[in-house]
Amino acid sequence: MNQDGQLVLLNYGVISSYSTDPIEKKPLYHFYPGHSILSIGSFGCNLTCDFCQNCEISQVDHTVFSRHPSRTPEDIVHRAVTHRSNIGLAYTYNEPTVYYEYMLACAALIKEKERCNVMVTNGYINREPLQELLPYMDAFNVDLKSFTNKFYKLLTGATLAPVLRTIQQIAKSDKHLELTFLIIPGYNDKRREWQEMIQWIVDHCGNDTILHVSRYYPHYKFNIPMTPLSTIREFLDLARKSIHYVYPGNTPQLENHTYCPSCGALLIHRFLYTTSVQQLGSDGRCKQCNYSITGNFNTMKA
Repeated sequence: MNQDGQLVLLNYGVISSYSTDPIEKKPLYHFYPGHSILSIGSFGCNLTCDFCQNCEISQVDHTVFSRHPSRTPEDIVHRAVTHRSNIGLAYTYNEPTVYYEYMLACAALIKEKERCNVMVTNGYINREPLQELLPYMDAFNVDLKSFTNKFYKLLTGATLAPVLRTIQQIAKSDKHLELTFLIIPGYNDKRREWQEMIQWIVDHCGNDTILHVSRYYPHYKFNIPMTPLSTIREFLDLARKSIHYVYPGNTPQLENHTYCPSCGALLIHRFLYTTSVQQLGSDGRCKQCNYSITGNFNTMKA
């Protein structure tokens, strides 16, 4: 808000929740698998998705802020470095762009402690603030909600182009990137749209991109039935024809292991959020054929 001519961030330091989570829960599958990270969230979002899965904290009025104590960046970073086996701090749960200044302050302190910063975002951010943030971030998961501008305008109150620009900007940096796509029946489950999006990802991010294909569940303003498993399987199969690392999300019924694209060796075994590294070296290469796998796999001291 404008307070006596000064722009003031109302939710600075207001934390809705924090928890030490498996890194796989972000979801990040190729970034220090098997490790934990302290995850924090605030309130609010710069999108108004009718199908929001976290509406209790993202789609709220600012009056809720006064019910929650404010925590300084120093306090949050202290918690992050004292949590056992924690590799850093993840900005998640709601959209971290809406508490940008607080995130930036925490991220700078975390880097001083030689830990990692992870941003889970809808990607709706301008080029300049993202560029300022990049030196402090180590990994991103960007939620690409659709590949049509019509979907974004109708259901999110935003537009597609800034999200695609964000993905490209991160892909061109040296930061780790994974993408998530939530399939909503009747809205973004067109086969042609999906194939066009996959081709765009290959062209602008490469076929070594890590893509999570998530199952929608009814929530907030949407009460249509959940995504059929058959749709998830079909879209997984289509994506795997062009992209090496494609995983199901919100579907414990489906296998989500990592295999070597070259020789097929089982590299990482996963069940829910339990992870076991198998035929994958700490240098990120397959132990069977020496193929280089996209990601960060060194054991991090925490």
